[in-house]
Amino acid sequence: MLRAHVPAALNFTLSGIPYWSADIGGFFGGDPADPAYAELFTRWYQFGAFNPMFRVHGTGPGKEIWAFKQPTQDILLSYARLRYRLLPYIYSASWDVTSKHGTMMRALAMDFRTDRQAVSTPDQYMFGKGLMVAPVLSANTDVRTVYLPAQTNWFDFWTGNRYEGGKVIAAKADIATIPLFARAGSILPLGPAVQYADEKSEEPIELRIYPGKDARYQLYDDAGDGDGYTRREYATTLLEWNQANGRLTIHAREGSFPGMRGQQAFLVRCGALASADGTRVVAGASDVTVEVPGCR
Repeated sequence: MLRAHVPAALNFTLSGIPYWSADIGGFFGGDPADPAYAELFTRWYQFGAFNPMFRVHGTGPGKEIWAFKQPTQDILLSYARLRYRLLPYIYSASWDVTSKHGTMMRALAMDFRTDRQAVSTPDQYMFGKGLMVAPVLSANTDVRTVYLPAQTNWFDFWTGNRYEGGKVIAAKADIATIPLFARAGSILPLGPAVQYADEKSEEPIELRIYPGKDARYQLYDDAGDGDGYTRREYATTLLEWNQANGRLTIHAREGSFPGMRGQQAFLVRCGALASADGTRVVAGASDVTVEVPGCR
């Protein structure tokens, strides 16, 4: 059923319905005390973290994180935390759905329509326009083959390693890892680790630059739950990466909403350098340009 969910999700979103979610772990049954089910649940949870909606739902024994043994808990928590860190990216993708009739879960044919192998790949997809996900759909595996679409380079999200497109690679896929790749010429915003979506934090938003091409990204924000966005109560920040000079420009924020802070702190770093510390900048009412070492 997990294996069937991936093409089902992509067909659903290709039909013009952008919000879809799986019942993580399968709707019927499943016992967290069963090691085989714990493995299945982990793989489903990893896949679910890259769905438009992220939820555990079904019958049988409780599937709370603490119902599983500690090693499984640790993996599940790491993906819950990553999902929260991805909220600026997910929220901006949601704005693309609302304002431009976009979709969040994108079959490879949507972005690589001239690449025959990409078009015929049913078990990988783009989540937003910058991240490619390759769910692990078989038991007892540490590696899965991944096709990297042509005419662009790709970066392993976990390590920063760069790969040339148009090739099939053997990607690390141990039980703690879902293969995840960032497209060259992408800007990925990652928020701070929080306990719930609306938790306030003074930590900066991390902006990861994946080099190789110029990039533009519109970061969206509003007051949160409610319909204020229908009254233009929202703000957008245009981010522009210039590959030639290795600099990112954070343009002046446009728009406003109730409770909006006057300035926003960012930590800018190169996604190709997994250990890079990054440069902290503060932006808001005026443009700010920052050089990103190692990203040219």
